[in-house]
Amino acid sequence: MPEFILKLAHRGFSNAYLLLSITALCWAGNFVVGRGIYEEVPPVALATIRWTGAFLVALPFAYKHLARDWPVIKKHWGIIVTLGAVGVGTFNTLVYTGVNYTTAINGLIMNSASPVFMAMMAFVLFKERISVFQSFGIFVSIIGVLVIISRGNLSSLGNLTFNTGDLFILAAFFVWAFYTVMLRLRPAINDLSFLTVTFFLAIFANLPFLFWEMWSGRYVQLSPQSLGGLLYVIVFPSLIAYLFYNRGIELIGANRGGAFLHVVPLFGAVMAVLFLGEKLEIFHIIGFATIIAGVVMTTKKPGRSNRVIDG
Repeated sequence: MPEFILKLAHRGFSNAYLLLSITALCWAGNFVVGRGIYEEVPPVALATIRWTGAFLVALPFAYKHLARDWPVIKKHWGIIVTLGAVGVGTFNTLVYTGVNYTTAINGLIMNSASPVFMAMMAFVLFKERISVFQSFGIFVSIIGVLVIISRGNLSSLGNLTFNTGDLFILAAFFVWAFYTVMLRLRPAINDLSFLTVTFFLAIFANLPFLFWEMWSGRYVQLSPQSLGGLLYVIVFPSLIAYLFYNRGIELIGANRGGAFLHVVPLFGAVMAVLFLGEKLEIFHIIGFATIIAGVVMTTKKPGRSNRVIDG
């Protein structure tokens, strides 16, 4: 391979902002594809096929790294199992289940609140400081999420029957916040080693739920559309996005890196309108703007002038 291409690739893999922007684009498509093929590919099957395909593609490239990293993997098996089963396996199954019952746009916009959940999770798990200003940002973002769930009618929340899909999406992003914050405990192994092992663990985390799904009578229906969707989720939101996301978080940290997730709705809303025929409502725009305002406040580092809440 020409040296200039290697240098360009190295430079790109060292640019967290580029990596996380590409990640956002890939994950935006993941919501749209999951919603687009949900009638042909049930959620747990979609997640299981996704990780099985990603594992098989990654394994030949990761084999040598895995052999070298295996002693470290065995030593730190607990955190690796946790990250693989929860952050990779559980998160995506919850998302795919959610978009069976709600729109891709709803899921995408609620995704933008992920940095807020990360700040909350970092406070709970690692006692990271949160200023009063950041706490207000969390409150503002939660209001934005409620605007989406209530379809813009906050006064109805007391009598609201929550959409099952929205609740699954919310649960997914609390799981994702846990994964992102816990990445700091990841052992120092090659990126491909880490990805391949976590993909493998995600497969097994989903197997019991896959058997239940098949027992309930839901099976994969193959068609050009479903095959194209399966190929997409194996390559782009799995192999490429996870590799780039983990590297981006390694370079700039969870709080700054997590903020890139609110770019996902911008890409995804356009895709959902173009490819799924979904309608962007005014409450989506209000909710998104409110969430982003809260994210900006929440991701602001505590300064000397901000009173701080310690764990």
